[in-house]
Amino acid sequence: MTMQNLTERPLLLAAVAIGLLLAAYLVRLNQILSSTPEPIRRLSPKRWSGKLLQKTYQRLEAEPITTKSYAHCIPPKLERRYVITGGSGLVGGYMVLQLLERGQPPESIRIVDFRAPNRNDMTSSPAAAAVDFVRADISSAESTDRAFAKPWPASVAHLPLTVFHTAAVIVPSDRSRLVYSFCEAVNVRGTQHVVDSARRAGADVLVSTTSASISIRPVGFWVAPWKLWSRSSKLADAGLRHFWQVLDEADFFEPPREHHEYYANYPASKAAAERIVCVANAPGFRTGCIRPGNGVYGNPTDNTVGGPLNMGVYPTWTCHIVQSFVHGINAAIAHLQFEAVLAMGPEAASAPQAGRPFVVTDPNPPIAYSDLYFAIASLAVTPFRTIPLQPILMLLLSYPIEWYNLLPARVPFLRGLVPQLTADAKHLQPALFSICTHLIASDAVVSKPVEAGGLGYIGVLTTLEGMTQEVVEWNREHKAASAAGTEVVYLTSVSLAEEIKKARGAV
Repeated sequence: MTMQNLTERPLLLAAVAIGLLLAAYLVRLNQILSSTPEPIRRLSPKRWSGKLLQKTYQRLEAEPITTKSYAHCIPPKLERRYVITGGSGLVGGYMVLQLLERGQPPESIRIVDFRAPNRNDMTSSPAAAAVDFVRADISSAESTDRAFAKPWPASVAHLPLTVFHTAAVIVPSDRSRLVYSFCEAVNVRGTQHVVDSARRAGADVLVSTTSASISIRPVGFWVAPWKLWSRSSKLADAGLRHFWQVLDEADFFEPPREHHEYYANYPASKAAAERIVCVANAPGFRTGCIRPGNGVYGNPTDNTVGGPLNMGVYPTWTCHIVQSFVHGINAAIAHLQFEAVLAMGPEAASAPQAGRPFVVTDPNPPIAYSDLYFAIASLAVTPFRTIPLQPILMLLLSYPIEWYNLLPARVPFLRGLVPQLTADAKHLQPALFSICTHLIASDAVVSKPVEAGGLGYIGVLTTLEGMTQEVVEWNREHKAASAAGTEVVYLTSVSLAEEIKKARGAV
């Protein structure tokens, strides 16, 4: 078609012009989404090298990180008994191991969870295997009460009770209120059930795990076209609201946000749960919350490192994204440090630490996802490669996927008729892109000394050490399985959420 044809057909000319402008807009937006703003680049200027990874791997393979190797960092033993909801999981499991390492007898610890522990480091430990396990669904008040009311051995029944509440369901991609009920049932009402049952059981300390993702604001991707090319619009934000964010506790001291001001249902539910716990703080029942900084990792069952390891071929648009991470060991120690402050006595209820959350992260600058992917590709005995994707194409695709996923909620008679998408595809929804941007967690407050209002938190291991250690464990387990002719299967927290959802639906 010639220019003369176009000029003779003004509507067609207008359509072509609009199409070209739209294409230019999407190309420019893709450039921004594929970039690392200069302020973030300065926070994370160095990438992991192959030499550094090999050196770290060899050191940790020879001297693995165990509870014994960092026992001196675990707060001293307290004469108490413990209920750990979610004690089979990532952070809760490390709490169990740390409590045992510091000398708590197994009979003084009770795991309350939807499933029994299946982590190798827990099932292979005689002490951890001796810890009592009670299966419970915290979305049920009766189930939660039964788990807390179970009699204790006479040797520990007289001891004061601490509750660590780590149980939750993680659904990172749903944002519509139409499908909020699942997160609300487990994360919100479940937390209220745990608080109520803990009180009835006589607990005087409760520390809950929430999430630094509570403070994440939804990213504003669709901005006015002229802002993308504005000379005053630096790559630091390029007109995109919340393209990079600092995760701290400031939002807790502000009025609660509306549901749509959270990036998804999960952080909205965790924010509500956090308020339930913190409002409950009183002299006879001291409470507080730990917010692990964004991605929590530390075992092949996690989503951050274990997810890519389990896939082998990993499509991604996040190689350039810079984020903070926190190892389960570091998060667990922060909970024990919080307990040490709250267990000082009824007067601790008025301490600056009580009735509030603290963000924790690994003791190092943030890393890029390319560091993680390079570590896996360089060190894992199983094949691994990434398939680079264009972020704008994935963002555009996420909207029809969300619309399709919500069909059964919008039109109830379609339930059972509309085929469900597979686990990976159905999570590609717009909310996911707000946690696939640059997120920097700040542990400035929790790291302060106790006398200054902090917890004296110092992470035990860095992200480099923690992620390398996880690959060491992965390799060891897969080499052993290969020699035995068996297969290693892991259940991640997102997979567990699906399992719980199906079980609740069946009931």
